[in-house]
Amino acid sequence: MAATLHPRSRRGGASHYRQSAHRPMSEINVTPFVDVMLVLLVIFMVTAPLLTVGVEVNLPKTKANALAGKDEPLAITVDAAGLIFLQETPVELETLVPRLQSITGANPDARIFIRGDSGINYGRVMEVMGIINAAGYRKVGLVTASQSTVVKPNTAPDEMSAEGGQ
Repeated sequence: MAATLHPRSRRGGASHYRQSAHRPMSEINVTPFVDVMLVLLVIFMVTAPLLTVGVEVNLPKTKANALAGKDEPLAITVDAAGLIFLQETPVELETLVPRLQSITGANPDARIFIRGDSGINYGRVMEVMGIINAAGYRKVGLVTASQSTVVKPNTAPDEMSAEGGQ
């Protein structure tokens, strides 16, 4: 009695079975790729609003046009209580310039946007701007909301207009 390990087919027996088992698959399954892309899309849609400047201020309204620039500007915020923030980190007025110099590498052409709450004393915003200007920074701008824009908390400076100043 003889036993066979591979069943024979009508087209060539055991040798045909071995060839078809090693033949590469010519179809690409894109379902896992689409699933991963949809998950990434949802993740980016959820996290993108969280990546903007996070200090809440009520910006004054103006008709100034937005300034164009290649690099990301530093944002200094003066809130309604008069507190100063460098990006989202609270800083004292005395330590503002040394921290700016360490971040920018003492580059006088670094773009700096000052965001002042519309209810704050004008002198406090000018005090911050004067100290930055005295430190040698030439590209300092005031961020405002355009009159047709409704300002939401956590709005990024590049979505707003800025007036240049020195």
